[in-house]
Amino acid sequence: MKQPISIFWHRRDLRLHDNAGAYHALRGDHPVLPLFIFDWNILNDLEETDDARVTFIHNEIEHLDKKLQEMGSAMLVRYGKPQSVWEDLIKEYDIAAVYTNRDYEPYAKDRDKDVEHMLAKKDIPFHTFKDHVIFEHMEVEKKAGGVYTVFTPYSRTWRDKLMAETYEGTDIQGNKTELSYFLKPYPNEDYFDNYLQTKPFEKPSLSDMGFSRSDLEIPDRTVSRKVIKEYDKKRNFPAIEGTSRLGIHFRFGTISIREKAERARQLNGTFLNELIWRDFYAQILSNFPHVVDESFRREYDYIEWRNNEEEFRAWCEGRTGYPMVDAGMRELNETGYMHNRVRMITASFLTKHLLVDWRWGEAYFARKLLDYELASNNGGWQWAAGSGTDAAPYFRIFNPESQFKKFDKEGKYVKKWVPEYRTDKYVAPIVDHKEARERCLDRYKKGLDQGKAKVKA
Repeated sequence: MKQPISIFWHRRDLRLHDNAGAYHALRGDHPVLPLFIFDWNILNDLEETDDARVTFIHNEIEHLDKKLQEMGSAMLVRYGKPQSVWEDLIKEYDIAAVYTNRDYEPYAKDRDKDVEHMLAKKDIPFHTFKDHVIFEHMEVEKKAGGVYTVFTPYSRTWRDKLMAETYEGTDIQGNKTELSYFLKPYPNEDYFDNYLQTKPFEKPSLSDMGFSRSDLEIPDRTVSRKVIKEYDKKRNFPAIEGTSRLGIHFRFGTISIREKAERARQLNGTFLNELIWRDFYAQILSNFPHVVDESFRREYDYIEWRNNEEEFRAWCEGRTGYPMVDAGMRELNETGYMHNRVRMITASFLTKHLLVDWRWGEAYFARKLLDYELASNNGGWQWAAGSGTDAAPYFRIFNPESQFKKFDKEGKYVKKWVPEYRTDKYVAPIVDHKEARERCLDRYKKGLDQGKAKVKA
């Protein structure tokens, strides 16, 4: 007779400590088998076989498996379509319950509904928990009800909720539990004893899944106290190490958002603000899933984009003749990272100066960024294009030259990535700033006038 077990399904939470769903699974009635599925549906959409994010996930799984083996357990790793994997698991194990942490992206929500429905046919409960954000889709609401679509009032309510000790939630039995407890180390982490005792499993290799190992450098998961304390003073200058570079670790949950939010609350309000933006965009995506393919402000979908492929290619390759833009794109292409200030500059240039649809740029960042996260990437691009929540007015257009002078005064960042700058080898500007600005204002005004009339109709 098979031993009844619970399964904890790791997704965007590649850690053992301070993991909400795993915590509840391990406090349940059955030994817990940790599972990770390399999702065929996601991997099949990736363009590069040496995608550094796949290598990163594979390495983190190996790291987790090693920790689990030290406790006499192991990580079960499968590759395939999730529903097919679960069909196999139901046959292989006597599954009493499945636990996981919630994901707010449209594909993930549809996937989880399908899996939950399939498990329900076998009377297997599917328990989900909040772990990837501090406050999720409907937790930060207006006093009169409804979600915020403007960041500043959202952030005020978010901070009030945090300070009001509203980490309170309920466990699977409906008992109240303080999630602030997750901000502290568990006492001896005794519940780890509840992992299923098993021999190591054979895991799919990168090559088994059609990938090769990437040699891109991954930022460390730790950040100095000094960087956080000085974040508000240094974060806008790409030539210095003034940001945390933790994006990929937040994306895949190798660090705890709760721990970092608590540290930010103690050290630097501006850094905490960046984490609030992360929650803000996550709840926008969850509540307004149309933003994946359409503008949040529907009238912006009536703008007539130029979408010149040759100019788009020049932008992708860092050959626009605008040094700050080119430096950012070259940094992205070489390292999988781009400084946040430069992300705003490059996005504004593509959408406003070149009048290329923001979806083109969003897709390129999605392909290249190590820390790519749908909610934040989409939110940032729609902000730059003017089509999103809390977006700057469409007539506010970044001047890439003045941004260069303001945030890279000595040219250290530009010289690093565009060594031919100020030589006769550097390309001429692809477009004149003044002419591009006037063209943008004209094109946007016409599109928005038409769009507002259509949306009202």
